[in-house]
Amino acid sequence: MMETLSYPSRRMAMVALLVGLLRLPDAAVAQERPSGTPVGSDQAGGMAASKAEILAMTARWKGERSPDGRPKVPDDLLRRMRAVSIEEAWDVLRQRGYESQFATGWQMVHLDRPFVGRALTAAYLPGRPDLAEHIQRTGRAEGRIGPSNSWPIDMLQKGDVYVADGCGKVADGTLIGDNLGNAISAKTGTGVVFDAGARDLDGLKQIDGFNAYVRGWDPSFLKNMVLSSINRPIRIGMVTVLPGDVILARREGVIVIPAHLAEEVVVTAEIVALKDEFGHARLRAGVYTPGQIDVRWTEAIKADFFQWLQSRPDRPPISDKEIEKHL
Repeated sequence: MMETLSYPSRRMAMVALLVGLLRLPDAAVAQERPSGTPVGSDQAGGMAASKAEILAMTARWKGERSPDGRPKVPDDLLRRMRAVSIEEAWDVLRQRGYESQFATGWQMVHLDRPFVGRALTAAYLPGRPDLAEHIQRTGRAEGRIGPSNSWPIDMLQKGDVYVADGCGKVADGTLIGDNLGNAISAKTGTGVVFDAGARDLDGLKQIDGFNAYVRGWDPSFLKNMVLSSINRPIRIGMVTVLPGDVILARREGVIVIPAHLAEEVVVTAEIVALKDEFGHARLRAGVYTPGQIDVRWTEAIKADFFQWLQSRPDRPPISDKEIEKHL
């Protein structure tokens, strides 16, 4: 005789079946993900923003991307950006509606060593035991190694700038010393921007090509702070930073340039520099008066400018048509 399940037994069997079905997608993801690949690199919910999340928040960028999804502004454009002033970048961004892109009040390792790079962002919060336990569990599940303040460093690539919001904390808020500074420099060749503190100033000074913009120096170690996210939007001063933004750090401060506006910033700055160079040369030679140079140029002055430009040996790679828009 066939046995029939009682109502409670049938109900328990159905619940078990549903639970098993709900777990199938997670199991499939676990099988498809290469060993050691952080969860956050391909799905939402991990320490780092997923590639889909980054694509969504940086949708205006149409160029190449890093493996993690961040906009990858070309190296040549970053090289040309080093010659752009804070004021030139600020003016372009302001005209495009980006009015809160500049942060100042930094302490630097080197006052005379500006740098440019693509932002990798991290956020830290004041510590609490339950959140710290959750973060550590999440990191272990993703295959992350060591203390959490090393996890963003493990993800850095050449040309990146490690940008972190540490709530402006300096004492017990030192995100790096010279050991981590050497690791960052070896990976990126640039530096860091921390709304937080750092330690080992003398050691950091010895790192070739490295610079740090921080809120202060302190001998303490990082304490009672917990990493909360990687490659998600963060705040530095009154500036919002997205992963892949271009960081231009100069003596005056740090300006954050959305990736999709980086080329416009560079091209505009280079054209302004060419106009200034031509205007200054012609004023010194007495060819034109300030009243002719400081207003919209006549067709005769434009023709003189383009003739002068043709003889210039290191002309930037900008078409005459693009230059004409700015005259």
